[in-house]
Amino acid sequence: MPDYGHTLRFGSFITPINAPPRRAVDLAKASEDAGLDLVTFQDHSYQASFHDTWTLLAWVAAQTSRIHVSGNVMNVALRPPAVLARAAASLDLLSNGRVALGLGAGYFWDAVESMGGRKLSVPDGITALEEALDVIQGLWNTTDREPLTTGGKFYRVRGAQRGPLSTRPIPIWLGAYKPRMQRLIGRKADGWLPGLPALQPGDYARGNAVIDAAAIAEGRDPRTITRLLNVTPSETANELAQLALVDGVSVFILLGADDPAVIQRFAERIVPEVRERVAKGRGVQADD
Repeated sequence: MPDYGHTLRFGSFITPINAPPRRAVDLAKASEDAGLDLVTFQDHSYQASFHDTWTLLAWVAAQTSRIHVSGNVMNVALRPPAVLARAAASLDLLSNGRVALGLGAGYFWDAVESMGGRKLSVPDGITALEEALDVIQGLWNTTDREPLTTGGKFYRVRGAQRGPLSTRPIPIWLGAYKPRMQRLIGRKADGWLPGLPALQPGDYARGNAVIDAAAIAEGRDPRTITRLLNVTPSETANELAQLALVDGVSVFILLGADDPAVIQRFAERIVPEVRERVAKGRGVQADD
């Protein structure tokens, strides 16, 4: 039974709809008011009905004081990783350490191409994502005084200045479902962020095993990798507690959080019961 020792956290997944303009922002504020820990937004900039996700993350961070923000997940295929690294570090500094960087390899490739991006195969998309990680993490590594140079096939920098330096390590979470991406998490990322509706029974346990093996092979402690999960309002507190106790999930993000009442119900009814059940299962006192 995995026990990665992470504190339980809960968040919302909000559609970044831009009509009315403040709708997504108000839902993010409702998430904070309800006591949730994290608010996230999908990143599909080819959708004209959506806000630009990074602009929205920055505005939400400015409009809130406690809740953390993340893309779920940012589309690297349309966001140059060197610029994304600077943007994430800047927002983390401005928000007093409230940013996580959820990343994905890309999926709707025709739509990506329609926005001027490159249409890649699935294997090339994963290669590009790994190269993006090398750029982002390299620019954040300000202990190395030499400018960063990488020689990837899809992303490369030559003599890029490192920084800015955030006040703490910014976690990188990858949306992943298949072994190659899961191995990449084990080698280089800080968290696994799939969606429960896309998983079959046993998929999470199998993914954990792949991630853990890759981490150990890289000399990393698997317990340093956060296990996250997008869940629906239909999951019960008992089901979520079992995912925490059996599969080691410590961050649950509520899909369909486009209604303040749904957010409030999750925060008031589901979250406390999950905490209580998990604490009982672990034999410890529940978190406040």
